[in-house]
Amino acid sequence: MPRQKVALVTGAGTGIGKACALALAKAGYSLVVTGRRLEPLEATAGEIEAAGGTALPLSSDVSDPASVAALFTQTQRLFGRLDLLFNNAGIGAPAIPLEDLTYAQWKAVVDINLTGAFLCTQQAFKLMKSQNPRGGRIINNGSISAHAPRPFSAPYTATKHAITGLTKATSLDGRAHDIACGQIDIGNAATEMTEPMAQGIRQADGSLKAEPRIDAKHVADALVYMAGLPLGANVQFMTVMATNMPFIGRG
Repeated sequence: MPRQKVALVTGAGTGIGKACALALAKAGYSLVVTGRRLEPLEATAGEIEAAGGTALPLSSDVSDPASVAALFTQTQRLFGRLDLLFNNAGIGAPAIPLEDLTYAQWKAVVDINLTGAFLCTQQAFKLMKSQNPRGGRIINNGSISAHAPRPFSAPYTATKHAITGLTKATSLDGRAHDIACGQIDIGNAATEMTEPMAQGIRQADGSLKAEPRIDAKHVADALVYMAGLPLGANVQFMTVMATNMPFIGRG
């Protein structure tokens, strides 16, 4: 009987993280779902278990090295290994002029979006290198903002550009240990975070314009495809976006 694979999803209580956790469970993974707030994680785990899957909700702060280390220690203790890490946790800063951002607002985004992904990747490396069978896969949530900014988005855009560098470095450093790393860049998935887009969001010319969104299920399906490849094959970068959003060209 094939060995059941284990996946850890950060930011799994809501939005894209929850949709991806549910899809991975349906694909046969046992799940560790993590985030800061336990209540939504328990709701995600409850849906997985109601459908016959296995899920462990663990609260953690990905910006805190000790919290991340404890998270991976618990994962190893309870499941014995880790086959997939989805670095999904992320936040944004207020959409205000760059010069009005506080240091605390900048640092909060960097700590969660970039440092958090690094800390989780670091712990995943330690586990994946030592387990038997060796290796695993790491997928980073990059965002369309890894390519182009929105107005008043310096912290978020800077971290997502940096995630691309982290993805490439992780992919390179993981080769010798059977660890693959890819990135999924998402444009306008329909979650609570993107609800303002349906009403009107600021464009590069200063105007407000409603933008189309896509069902988060399409993102989850793409992630499951990336995760399901053998470790000898890798989707390095994939973009999943609303066809008519103003990203391609000068729109």
